[in-house]
Amino acid sequence: MSDLLKQARVWLAQDPDPDTRAELSDLIERADLDTLTARFGAKLEFGTAGLRGELGAGPNRMNRVTVMRAAAGLAAVLGPGKHVVIGYDARYKSDVFARDTAAVLTGAGIHASLLPRPLPTPVLAFAVRHLGADAGVTVTASHNPPRDNGYKVYWNDGSQIVPPVDGQISAAIDAVGRVDGLPLGAPYEERGLDAAPGTFTELGEDLLDDYIEAVTALPLGTARALKVAYTPLHGVGAGTLTGAFLAAGFASPMAVEEQRNPDPAFPTVAFPNPEEPGAMDLALALAAKIGADLVLANDPDADRCAVGLPVGDGSWRMLTGDEVGALLGEYVIVNTTGDRLVATTIVSSTLLGKIAAAHGVRYTETLTGFKWIMRAGEGLVYGYEEALGYSVGSDAGLPVHDKDGIGAALTVAAIAAEAKRAGRTLLDLLDDQARRYGLHATSQLSVRVDDLSLISGVMARLRAEPAKELGGRVVEGIDDLAKGEGGLPPTDGLRYRLADGARVVVRPSGTEPKLKCYLEVVVPVEDEVAAARTKAAAGLAALAADLKVTLGL
Repeated sequence: MSDLLKQARVWLAQDPDPDTRAELSDLIERADLDTLTARFGAKLEFGTAGLRGELGAGPNRMNRVTVMRAAAGLAAVLGPGKHVVIGYDARYKSDVFARDTAAVLTGAGIHASLLPRPLPTPVLAFAVRHLGADAGVTVTASHNPPRDNGYKVYWNDGSQIVPPVDGQISAAIDAVGRVDGLPLGAPYEERGLDAAPGTFTELGEDLLDDYIEAVTALPLGTARALKVAYTPLHGVGAGTLTGAFLAAGFASPMAVEEQRNPDPAFPTVAFPNPEEPGAMDLALALAAKIGADLVLANDPDADRCAVGLPVGDGSWRMLTGDEVGALLGEYVIVNTTGDRLVATTIVSSTLLGKIAAAHGVRYTETLTGFKWIMRAGEGLVYGYEEALGYSVGSDAGLPVHDKDGIGAALTVAAIAAEAKRAGRTLLDLLDDQARRYGLHATSQLSVRVDDLSLISGVMARLRAEPAKELGGRVVEGIDDLAKGEGGLPPTDGLRYRLADGARVVVRPSGTEPKLKCYLEVVVPVEDEVAAARTKAAAGLAALAADLKVTLGL
């Protein structure tokens, strides 16, 4: 008890935030040991996803002390004289964390440039390369719950960091002392100086103009007649997406009024993720009301894009990430030239590989996460992951070396407008792909746990007792991804190769307390696509039911 209270008092003494100081003072005064243990019994670990966690006092929470330590660790790895661009979303404390980062970096002799206001994460990723910076930081928790925030680091190639850089930064963070002893810089306006060591600059709106110019230079065809319903889900996407659509010659999408403006409380959704049940209800209602051709959504930091379509009977269907990934992938391949590479992850559909082979384009698979997709190889013009993340390129390459929900939305709109001009829809294009390559149907089974040891226990049991059959399909092979299968870096996961081209991947989530299972069945289209879809749905349901029993969770 005395050690715990001592840790809390040491933390309190250096905390510059009146909110967390008041919170922690109360916990110390009441000697609330359970809550203090939750906050001080562990710490947020800095990894390839940076930091992400619930807001609050202590090393196991996101707060100003945690952020300043992270910034000091990054500064130690970079060294003086480097340039870092900093962006942030509209979550609680994001702007404060961004300015703290700028102050710590400039205090360490690093030139820091702060984005002018809350903007989409892909704008920050773009800015790193566009400005020739050495690194980038964005303060965001993406689509996590309202009480969360996070801290993501990019390297000089504009993509998220990977080992060994993450480990170097983590070690440097551990070596940081009290944050109230760190030298801090200030905005140059407050000092009355030009940008110089010890000061940081705030970038202007021209950076956003440059980003919009880059994404509107993507292959977008010439068709523009399209009515779009849109939601940013209380995030930061609306202004940038609208600006991009107008610059490209599209009409402004009609936004869900209740969700148009940033709101860190996310009051109209239970969970601010377009994949979650109910999150798209208001957008779909708006789409039906205005007779939209297409519904689009961004997650709160606008690096993901969700797509919905009318199905002809007054109802709407949200496309899966793999369906959108296949449509975008083939579109990019058809509209680019030369020796190109397209990439997706080991948990995404295998369809992109078949599309690439049919067009004579190189294809590769990576570990999950855009930090790996962006390092897939030379000539990369397109990458996607099933969790609604896409990076769309052209012959000039990729404007954003990360997932980009704005560029993806713009390109989906271009594909839909071209289809509409020909009297067709995106559903027709999906049917065309099913006929050419077979119907590839995917789904996901996720199990959230309170005790992470349950997940490690399940993974150990699955390895010790290999399944021989799943969903009525023979298991033809099992790849233990922890062994670095196929030349990939080792990761905790199992890939089951099943009869008839079906596949299951089981892996712990890297950002949430979940065990995630990715299911795929492949059904040849011999007559009607609808019949193949029915058969595929039954196959996915059988796999999911069997997996629930196998996992034992």
